[in-house]
Amino acid sequence: MTDGTTGWTGGQRAFGDFAPGLVHYTDKVLFDEVWERGDLSKRDRSLVAVAALTAMGKTDQLRFHLNFARQNGVTEAELKEAILHLAFYTGWPNGMAAMTVLKEIIENSGD
Repeated sequence: MTDGTTGWTGGQRAFGDFAPGLVHYTDKVLFDEVWERGDLSKRDRSLVAVAALTAMGKTDQLRFHLNFARQNGVTEAELKEAILHLAFYTGWPNGMAAMTVLKEIIENSGD
């Protein structure tokens, strides 16, 4: 895009006019600014997001970020290995929950 933004609209699609502040910060700040910074690749940012969300047990957001990680070049095998590794640092239940989400995504993706 010519204005330097990605045109991300995930917040808008999720909340429309219901939560305009959250839409703004999600679309314009988080995805148009933070995710576009050059010091980390999107692939690396995806792995960091997966790790943080797994650690916190945030499976609703993890569902999006596991898919997004795949779009950003993280392989299925790498995600499985990352979650296995995270299980020892974030707690076994969080690792099991994250792996369950990944399994559902892979089984439903047809890959």
